[in-house]
Amino acid sequence: MSSDPNTDESVPAESSEVASERSPIETQIESVTFSRDGVRTGILTCIPIAIGVGGYGVAFGVLARQSGLSVAEAAFMSAVVLAGASQIVAVELWADPIPVAAIVFATFAINLRYSLMGAALRPWFRKLTSRQAYGSLFFMADENWALTMRDLKSGSGRGAFLLGSGLVLWLFWVVSTILGATVGGAIGDPQQYGFDFILAAVFVALAVELWEGTSTLVPWLVALGTAIAAANVLPGQWYVIVGGLAAALVEVIRHDG
Repeated sequence: MSSDPNTDESVPAESSEVASERSPIETQIESVTFSRDGVRTGILTCIPIAIGVGGYGVAFGVLARQSGLSVAEAAFMSAVVLAGASQIVAVELWADPIPVAAIVFATFAINLRYSLMGAALRPWFRKLTSRQAYGSLFFMADENWALTMRDLKSGSGRGAFLLGSGLVLWLFWVVSTILGATVGGAIGDPQQYGFDFILAAVFVALAVELWEGTSTLVPWLVALGTAIAAANVLPGQWYVIVGGLAAALVEVIRHDG
């Protein structure tokens, strides 16, 4: 029986060559699974960060009570939104009557970044079912997104890492919101304790985390100057949105120029 050199012996060599031509990212994507181990690892990895996030949750709860929300309403917002910056802006804009358009627009603008973050996860998440992928994305926040990207890029293949890390963030966020809202309703006038400065303090902390050097100074100064000018001519809290839009426009012009 004659042997064909292009059959049996050539297949392993050819397969090995194809495998060697795969990029690292393609190899990582092929190994993605959705398991309890991924959920557990996500939870354990994110607990230290979730404790820190709890501090923001307490601050949000106090602010929510100052703005007239009940404990249940503040907890419900944290449970369904899970986005600290937009929630804080929303309660800052809260008034009677409620400026629905301003709050919706501000929340949309602030959370628009999540579309880019979700797109960054797509190479791995397209291996998951729709239920697994979208269920995990509901619990996505800035902190656990960064942890998930690091974990997936390491080649772990833990497609459930985002869900696990998000669950622990969600739990700490909701519980700390309830705690802050409860305390906020019991302290009476917040100004006598200096709690009226919480909003400014929270945003200063967020600003420090977002600082990327002198290049960040231009949009920040534009936002500040525009907001101050708008506050003198526009009613309510629209100056917040106008300042943010001005800064965003400046960044678009700078990057396209």
